[in-house]
Amino acid sequence: MSKEEVDGDRGQPFRRVKQRFSDRTKKVAQTRELLSKQAVQTKEILSKQAVQTKEILSKQAVKIAKQAEEHERFINKVTHLLGVLGFGSFCFLLGARPQDIPYVYCLFFVTFVPLRWIYYRFKKWHYFLLDFCYYANTIFLVMLLFYPRNEKLFMVCFSFAEGPLAWALIVWRCSLVFSSVDKIVSVLIHLLPGIVFFTIRWWDPATFAAMHPTGEAGGRSSWPYVEDKAYLWKWLFCVPLVAYTLWQLLYFVIVNVLRRQRLLRDPEVMTSFRELSKKAQKANNVWWRLSGLLGDQNRNFMYMLLQGAFTVATMALTVPIFLSYELHCIFQILKVSASVWNGGSFLLEVMPRQVVLKEKKKLEMKPIPTADQPVFDSHAENDYTSVGDYPSRVDGQNGHPVVDANESKLVADANQVDLLSSGDE
Repeated sequence: MSKEEVDGDRGQPFRRVKQRFSDRTKKVAQTRELLSKQAVQTKEILSKQAVQTKEILSKQAVKIAKQAEEHERFINKVTHLLGVLGFGSFCFLLGARPQDIPYVYCLFFVTFVPLRWIYYRFKKWHYFLLDFCYYANTIFLVMLLFYPRNEKLFMVCFSFAEGPLAWALIVWRCSLVFSSVDKIVSVLIHLLPGIVFFTIRWWDPATFAAMHPTGEAGGRSSWPYVEDKAYLWKWLFCVPLVAYTLWQLLYFVIVNVLRRQRLLRDPEVMTSFRELSKKAQKANNVWWRLSGLLGDQNRNFMYMLLQGAFTVATMALTVPIFLSYELHCIFQILKVSASVWNGGSFLLEVMPRQVVLKEKKKLEMKPIPTADQPVFDSHAENDYTSVGDYPSRVDGQNGHPVVDANESKLVADANQVDLLSSGDE
């Protein structure tokens, strides 16, 4: 055997090992390439599934929003119908049987105020029910049910009803909107007590008989009987002011002492001071400037002072209203007219802005268009899409709405709620 043959036999195992390594390297490369292709395919499948899932969820969100909108529209129609029918029935009863108006008020209070507490508790607004209007209405209920012929208590309630509550209806611009249960209740909380005590004072057959006794010489000429001006000011101004001061002290102790830590922990819980301060600061109006006269740290104290001054002024105005039937009638017309006017302003000015914002949110929730799905209907006759009562042009290239400067102003204005449109005291 030659030397070359011997060397060839010796190198044969090395060539076999080298070939094996080469084969394994090829297999690893093939496996790696196969895994890479599978990873790309899996990524594409997952990406498609994610897009399809997102599209399905987007469609479902639009569908749910549409159903909720239809449900809300139906509820608003029913509420508007019942509100108009109820208002008409109340006006008929006011003329036909004025002596029954106090019972209507009592039924309204014991029905809707507990329901409002449940709703406000859910919205974290339940501290609003500690406001003076609910304190006064509770006193009205006690007087009408248990002490209906107590003349002194009647005068105190008259001062509350035709003083702070009545003027809050005007100053805070409560709106009579029949499609909103919350706004109707807010208006009636402030409006109904004055009408109740108006009917008792002038139209109730029982008090009318007391004012005009038959067969008695020199009988009393009014109910409640007023001895002199000092008696009048005592029970229409001084005693009601003491009762108001008692409420203010109780409110301060409950909200600013006992529940202070609870309110600090949760800024979403609303009180009258928080709500009015928030709106006044955003509007930067006269109320915000007045409450800051003693510095930001004393705004709560200034709020109590301003509310106290408002109460003193409005209670003083109840004296001439109490003495004059004509002036009292004019005041009732003024209160009803103000609430109806504010309701019209809400329907014609505020609601269109809300529609613009709602349509803007709906555009953001529209389903993602696919390659074979056009953004808008191909049969559209023009380049406009309806946004509430305001048309918005559509960009022909990308299908997005083009909002002009006027519409942008409407959207911006909708985010600014004026202090005087709060709808409650």
